[in-house]
Amino acid sequence: MTTPDTRDAGAPERTGTGKAVRGTGSGGGGSSAGPAGTPRGRRRGAARTPLGGTLRTLRPLPGVSLRYRPRAVAAAAGCLLAALAGGVLSVGTGDFPIGPVDVVRTLAGSGTPAQDFIVNELRLPRVIAALLAGAALALSGAVFQSVVRNPLGSPDLLGLTQGASTGALVVVITGGSSAALAGGAVAGGLLTGLLILALAWRQGPHGLRLVLIGIGVLAMLTGVNGYLLTRAKLMEASRAVLWLTGSLDGRGWPEVTPLLIAVTVLLPVTVTGCGRALRVAEMGDDAAHALGIRVERVRLAALGAAVALASFAAACAGPVAFVALTAPQLAKRLTKAPGPNLVPAACMGAALLVLADWTAQNAFGERQLPVGVVTGLLGGGYLVWLLARQRRAGRL
Repeated sequence: MTTPDTRDAGAPERTGTGKAVRGTGSGGGGSSAGPAGTPRGRRRGAARTPLGGTLRTLRPLPGVSLRYRPRAVAAAAGCLLAALAGGVLSVGTGDFPIGPVDVVRTLAGSGTPAQDFIVNELRLPRVIAALLAGAALALSGAVFQSVVRNPLGSPDLLGLTQGASTGALVVVITGGSSAALAGGAVAGGLLTGLLILALAWRQGPHGLRLVLIGIGVLAMLTGVNGYLLTRAKLMEASRAVLWLTGSLDGRGWPEVTPLLIAVTVLLPVTVTGCGRALRVAEMGDDAAHALGIRVERVRLAALGAAVALASFAAACAGPVAFVALTAPQLAKRLTKAPGPNLVPAACMGAALLVLADWTAQNAFGERQLPVGVVTGLLGGGYLVWLLARQRRAGRL
């Protein structure tokens, strides 16, 4: 006659050798671990959640599939909402204050003639410039940090914005117009990027070599810019210093339109054409080649787009400091996902710059500051914290 087994699942079980083997049930307290250090209460072989959340697939059309992480989408959406809210707040702030509801109504075409002129002609171009320049700088910084595999890699520290400043100073000294100044900044940034890539190229633009050469070019261009300022007249030098600080004062649609075109073209190209490849390349060149990624071609294309984005942003807003450095790292801390996080970084950069511009206009009494002063103060503090953290981790 067979009797049912009524032993407790959590009780020790005797083996043929006389030794007791602990059960695998959940009964009993304590924090002891099972074989191979497996904690009690956790099933063996249970899948661990990937860093940044599980990848999901969206199929909007037949034959088209998009993979995404819900946390990254939520972070990007939150940053975008913060950027738009900051833009509405900034548009409504000034000598003639306008409430957020009236701002939205005016943007929809239902405002009074006075509100329409103030919002659409006077204030909206400045806000659009802040949103686009912040997104362009952050996207450029995310690409550089991914390629050089270093959180300190950004157009600010690699000499690109300094090259744009050199081109702008040449135009200022020669008495060029605002449109010529923007063209000189774009040309200076692109030429500096080509110079750095040419000097750093040896079977591809590798990280440490790119950083070192960029820092060297930055030091040389700093001296060149100082010399150009000494050759400028007083009025020209004052104009140049304001631009070199990073400012959005007086920006109109003629200054915003080239940046709008550049971001409209380069942002989707960079995200769709280089985003996945850069994420795979961060695993190492051998792994990327094994997965069919042409690493050097992808890096060259991504760096070219990053240089162009930083140059057009500098042409519109000046060499605004530290947005390209801080925005990608803050976005990565929100998403907790591997890879460059290009879309969240762009949304974070737009939010940072538009909120910094609002702070520069309203947080210091009647005296308005250039936006580059605010980003420099905040970004400098972040850089000190980042360096201290890298030192504690033994990386410096």
